[in-house]
Amino acid sequence: MSDDAVDTRRRRFLTGTTVVIGGIGTAFAAVPFVSSFQPSARAKAIGAPVEVDVSKLEPGQRIIQKWRGKPVWVVRRTPEMIEDLKNLDAAALRDPESQEPQQPEYAKNAWRSDNPEYLVLVGICTHLGCSPTFVPELNAPGVKQPWKGGFFCPCHGSQFDLAGRVYAGVPAPTNMEVPPYRFATDTKIVVGEDKGAT
Repeated sequence: MSDDAVDTRRRRFLTGTTVVIGGIGTAFAAVPFVSSFQPSARAKAIGAPVEVDVSKLEPGQRIIQKWRGKPVWVVRRTPEMIEDLKNLDAAALRDPESQEPQQPEYAKNAWRSDNPEYLVLVGICTHLGCSPTFVPELNAPGVKQPWKGGFFCPCHGSQFDLAGRVYAGVPAPTNMEVPPYRFATDTKIVVGEDKGAT
């Protein structure tokens, strides 16, 4: 064999080995880059569903839970509050039938909830994003009368009934938002998952 002859088998082996090692190196280098596109654990936790224990929530009381950086209110309505919602003059409300899409389909009713006893709302005024005050007392001072209880935003005077429906003639344009939720048990509500989700 002369000095000018080329060993093609050796050349193919070295080329193949180089390609394989280069491919492995590229894959290892790409892993951190590709994984940077995945949401962080903190970002996943912010959007994750939250469980609310309502076992100690007394009728007429409200608890607040944070979900997606927003306050979510769970109000346990008394039988009187539920009855007052039935008897509230629809003409006093801007959207009494909840035609605006501010709630899931299962909450598109007079109570704006799956279960009339429990109201689940995002506790943010639909006017400028303030957090209204829970005013469950009848005919409370400082609010438009007749008042059957609800939520009052002192910043600009927006008022909502105990279903989160906005009164007519106030700055807020729409009813308060009802987030997706479901009852996991009789005393546990999962906010962030629709009814029927497992």
